[in-house]
Amino acid sequence: MDLRKLKTLIDLVAESDIAELEVTEGESKVRIVKSSAIAQNQMVMMQPQAIPQYHAPAPAGAAPVAAAPVAAAAAEPTGHVVKSPMVGTFYRSSAPGAAAFVEVGAVVKEGDTLCIIEAMKLLNEIDADKSGTITQILVENGQPVEFGQPLFVIG
Repeated sequence: MDLRKLKTLIDLVAESDIAELEVTEGESKVRIVKSSAIAQNQMVMMQPQAIPQYHAPAPAGAAPVAAAPVAAAAAEPTGHVVKSPMVGTFYRSSAPGAAAFVEVGAVVKEGDTLCIIEAMKLLNEIDADKSGTITQILVENGQPVEFGQPLFVIG
């Protein structure tokens, strides 16, 4: 059987609702079976494998590094933290080129709009849950955010 004819038959089966096709031409016999839709939609769950951790021995006379506590202390904002109530894309203004809802140093009242988070093509206004002054904006415009991720600090 010609290779071009075989490719045409494979394309025919792939594009149609036919699950199986068997063609006999002279002494040649070809059977094309489309994999079932059930097998394609099955989800396979795998247990994560433990990844071995390899540590290089510290050189003799090397002092242990104590920078981790300093970094953790710097990451803790002081004041009331407004967190993202959903997963989505963070926007500081209502439209591209428009003024931001709030800037650092802005005084906000409870209920004032701080930003918009776009989730599944819906724009959700995020309001201040406390009155005060915006001391930090922790997310850049257009950046994806996770549920519970800190967005603003109100002092």
